[in-house]
Amino acid sequence: MDRVWRLACRRISTFLTQIRPQSALPALQPTIDPIDRHRDFEHGPYVKTRIPGPKSQALLARLGSIQDGRTVRFFIDFEKSAGNYLVDADGNRFLDVYCQIASLALGYNHPDILASLRNPANAHLLANRPCLGVTPPIEFIHLLESSVLSMAPSGLRQVMLAMCGSCSNETAFKFAFAYYRHKQRRGTSPTQEELETSLSNQAPGSPDLSVLGFTGANHGRSGAGSLSASHHKAICKVDFPAFDWPRASFPRLRYPLNEFVAENEREEARCLAEIDGVMTQRKAEGRPVACLIVEPIMSEGGDMHASPSFFRRLRKLVKEHDALFIADEVQTGVGATGYVWAHESWGLDEPPDMVTFSKKMQTGGVYLRDGLFPVLPGRIGNTWMGDPAKLVVACEIANVIRRDRLIDLVRLSGEEMLKGMAYLQSRHPLISNVRGMGTFCAFDLPSTELRDSMLTSLMNKGVFAVGCSTKTIRLRPSLTFALRHVHVFLDVLEAVLTDAE
Repeated sequence: MDRVWRLACRRISTFLTQIRPQSALPALQPTIDPIDRHRDFEHGPYVKTRIPGPKSQALLARLGSIQDGRTVRFFIDFEKSAGNYLVDADGNRFLDVYCQIASLALGYNHPDILASLRNPANAHLLANRPCLGVTPPIEFIHLLESSVLSMAPSGLRQVMLAMCGSCSNETAFKFAFAYYRHKQRRGTSPTQEELETSLSNQAPGSPDLSVLGFTGANHGRSGAGSLSASHHKAICKVDFPAFDWPRASFPRLRYPLNEFVAENEREEARCLAEIDGVMTQRKAEGRPVACLIVEPIMSEGGDMHASPSFFRRLRKLVKEHDALFIADEVQTGVGATGYVWAHESWGLDEPPDMVTFSKKMQTGGVYLRDGLFPVLPGRIGNTWMGDPAKLVVACEIANVIRRDRLIDLVRLSGEEMLKGMAYLQSRHPLISNVRGMGTFCAFDLPSTELRDSMLTSLMNKGVFAVGCSTKTIRLRPSLTFALRHVHVFLDVLEAVLTDAE
């Protein structure tokens, strides 16, 4: 009875929110529920087989003979999936709060994206993938301006495209190293000795510079640089050679932040002092830190975020050490936190030196402040340096975000999500530490075993979610995740919690 009454109250609250005058909620009233613009499922999740079902199991068996498919959960029928729901090979329908590892900005089969890809005018971009650093298409500048530059962080108007999140960070590191050495040489070109020794991976051509990352951070797995800066999962690092780069503690805070101000401030001060010490020591050893990289929300490490004050002080500290400050927004970027870029919530006096992106942008890259491009050309790049066809998709994503005021929708849905999870936390002791920004939310379970069991139970009831760190469940829905999707998720979560107690 309590559940029925609470559900009724929530429906009434949602109705009142939607009819509230614009002046009463100016920042959180989307012009239209964007789900109404395209096909979605009115009747919610529907599970009719075990997961994975027989068709997915058959496909998994075939895949296993070709490549390692042991991480595959099930196969998706993308043609039948729509909006915030995916349909698997066996016809099971899931509310997807994972969205292809946070990379699906507008949900499945958004009509504007499909229309752009079906447009004959874009066919040559799909058929001919150019080497953008040498022979870009005539539309390239327009595509850049209409997509990634239209969403550029304040103060960062230059960009270098990359292929994915990992190589976006690798590219940022190379910018930082080149800039650091350029300053050390006082603007002169590399010496002949530096050029020759670099070819044999020896100093002085290959200097002993480093990137400072955080314990629990993930900045990619594709190369030695991104892997060396990551410190979140041993199985992703063991056996692979890596650089001797330092790491520091990321604040382990209690949430919500405004309820534990004093103890959180002490923890943040401890971490800043540790960072200061690491950077000072590395410089004294002749192995200076060229840049620090940080996720606004440490995703794989447990979905932890710090206070805006911490990041403001961190930005200042890094500058005092004459290093560059990189915000890794591969997961948090493009609206999921209720800001186009999560670092915009920090109130920085000056922007990061670089911001890396990928996932929801559909292409990778680095935003840079002026003055970071190497003096000599051709030092940073690869064959494709992105993909014009993906820029076509990014253009539509940017247009829909603005047209449908999706950032406002994320804030509205995120507020409802956090309130609902906080209520469940007060009723069910199994979950704790509810936290998040926008719909980029998470909560903890008592153990890894209970977390994994709950993920299985959610999936069996038609919600596809994943975990991170050792005991966290994280949410990564699309930007079109509306109030009705929030309520479906909360109802399923409550049912799973009730069954588990």
